[in-house]
Amino acid sequence: MAPKWRELADKLAEKIRNGDYAPGQQLPQIRDLVEAGEGSKTTVHAAYKALEAEGLVTSSRGHGTVVRERAPLKRLGIARYDKAKWRDGDEVAFIADRVASGRAYKRGEQTQTVSRITAPPAVAAAHGLPEGAEVYARARLVKEGDQPTHTLTSYYRPEHVEGTRIVDPTPGPAGRGGGFRVLYDAGYEIDHMREELFARAAKPEEAEQLKLLPGEWVVELHRTTYTADGTVVEFAIGVHAATRFAWAYDFKVPDSTAEESK
Repeated sequence: MAPKWRELADKLAEKIRNGDYAPGQQLPQIRDLVEAGEGSKTTVHAAYKALEAEGLVTSSRGHGTVVRERAPLKRLGIARYDKAKWRDGDEVAFIADRVASGRAYKRGEQTQTVSRITAPPAVAAAHGLPEGAEVYARARLVKEGDQPTHTLTSYYRPEHVEGTRIVDPTPGPAGRGGGFRVLYDAGYEIDHMREELFARAAKPEEAEQLKLLPGEWVVELHRTTYTADGTVVEFAIGVHAATRFAWAYDFKVPDSTAEESK
């Protein structure tokens, strides 16, 4: 049996989805729901925190708990990297997410700065580079309209990207198909990736850059991209506004015993 706060959260979520609580509308005060017999103060507070974590509402001091104006973006997992999207078309990863979410986009909603820097320790380790080696850092800020959704900084070995569109700071993806297509054309076809996710409190500068409300968390992404022979061609660190995305993964369930028997 679900706990009381979960039952209340599901009840309120259903009302939000049905339009009983419209975007921008404030939910009842916690004390009002307590007086209405929906549960204790702790129960109602937990329900509201669950709705906030699910991206349905935002909460802030002085404004209460308000239904979000827009549903979270669908952040695809494996499907966003389908080669047919960027190799054969022009659907780079952030655009693939927008298409899957049924949302409009402009290529210029991704802006970037490019610089050649000394590799931070985590970047050097990912690329197998010695201390003091240099890499190109391509730092992007992605927005949906005027609202920032995430940042993503990709780090590349100079010999892989020197003179390519990847080191061009012009707003938008690095030409048709984006960075993966640039690597492909340079002879570095991506083959497999490793993604790691970490939920944490936002740093002050991240909260300012992403226009986060007080108390909003972020999801930090570490992505390592390999060619078929195991060469690392990109190591990226992303910082995503946690409530602005719904992460979706669709994959074939592995069976390691079947592989071992071959």
